[in-house]
Amino acid sequence: MQIWVDADACPAVVREILFRAAERKKLVTTFVANQNVKLPPSQFLKSFRVQAGFDVADNEIVARSNSGDLVITSDIPLAAELIEKKVLVINFRGEQYTENSIRERLNMRDFFDTLRSSGIQTKGPAAFSQQDRKMFADALDRILARV
Repeated sequence: MQIWVDADACPAVVREILFRAAERKKLVTTFVANQNVKLPPSQFLKSFRVQAGFDVADNEIVARSNSGDLVITSDIPLAAELIEKKVLVINFRGEQYTENSIRERLNMRDFFDTLRSSGIQTKGPAAFSQQDRKMFADALDRILARV
């Protein structure tokens, strides 16, 4: 298993959890972003910088990930593509996406896009909390315990 991180929107606290998990489990963890990602020295931590542009990092993650890998992202369309490849996907708040849950999430995303395009204001996601941090760490531990 390899871990891939959609790093452009990854909260710093999630990065820290991933740094420790990569060392503990000796798993290569690659942070994909369109900017430099500062990483501590480690043979297990890698950064992959892509060109700026719409979905460039997402496309790179899809191309490089394999069945059984783990991807950390909050990007719903990216998660849907990865699930088709049998890649495990969790978001920054620890929710694991499945074939069933991703369809529901895609429908909600499309619904909110329609609302926004018709001029209706919608709220963004809630601020990242200590509970979110714990839920992410717990979800990651459950997945890595199987490795």
